[in-house]
Amino acid sequence: MTSALKAKRQLSPALREFKGYIKYWDLCLMLLPVIAYFIIFKYIPMGGIVIAFKDFKLGLGVSGSEWVGLANFVDAFRTRFFIRAIRNTLIISVLKLCVGFPAPIILALLLNEVRHSGYKRVIQTISYLPHFLSWIIMAGILSQLLSPNNGAVNGLLKSLGRKDPVPFLLDNTYFRGTVVISDVWKGVGWGSILYLAAISSIDPTLYEAAICDGATRPQRVRYITIPCILPTITIMLILSLGGILDAGFDQLLNLYSSAVYETGDIIDTYVYRVGLVDWNYKLSTAIGLFKNVIGFMLVAGTNAVAKAISGIGIW
Repeated sequence: MTSALKAKRQLSPALREFKGYIKYWDLCLMLLPVIAYFIIFKYIPMGGIVIAFKDFKLGLGVSGSEWVGLANFVDAFRTRFFIRAIRNTLIISVLKLCVGFPAPIILALLLNEVRHSGYKRVIQTISYLPHFLSWIIMAGILSQLLSPNNGAVNGLLKSLGRKDPVPFLLDNTYFRGTVVISDVWKGVGWGSILYLAAISSIDPTLYEAAICDGATRPQRVRYITIPCILPTITIMLILSLGGILDAGFDQLLNLYSSAVYETGDIIDTYVYRVGLVDWNYKLSTAIGLFKNVIGFMLVAGTNAVAKAISGIGIW
């Protein structure tokens, strides 16, 4: 009798959850398109990773192609262009992380200190706007602003005394910096929303007590705001480190050219050219699988380190 009661108690949370699904079946029904999206476009295509281990022939199909084991991965690492793509991906991703990750946090902290609501809304609107523009549109805007002939930026540099125009998008010296700055410009406003939401959830009595104790604004930010939003910062850092091999495919594809392959060709653009331009599906699949495995390891490793240090993690 006692064991039966224990089993009933163990099942009760699951049963309560199931009854909740039944009670709110109409809301659960709204999840079906999302579930279908992930199943169709995320999980089913995973079956195609077997191409990375086969000598894939389009005429023979996936099942008819010969197994070659890790030969495609060996061929990938023997290619000079793949090694270059890994190097460029890491450099651009680390630069974006170092510059782009703290930028939304700083903007959120600054906006939180603005007391004039009208001015605050104007700044938020201006900073959010680039996020809603696709990289195709952004590439067109940047090509006009940074044009060596009649671009606004080169016009400003000329008025400041520089004689020769700067080919920002056509010179390996300037391309990476242009990519990083344009990425921050596009995402800083949107990225600050999450941190503003975290700041708004802080108990106001903490600030009132700090003011009574004579704490200045910088001290309130340092000792109250930043520690309270630290869990959010940690989670976003884990996610950012997990995607460190995603240097921005849409951005690079629309901004780069053959003139800046040496510094701008990343793993994703290289996979695109190898797979869809050269039709070498086996090699592109092997490179893509390598990238995803490394990304998963980075997420798991960063999460473990974060939990060990601060006790905060994704799982």
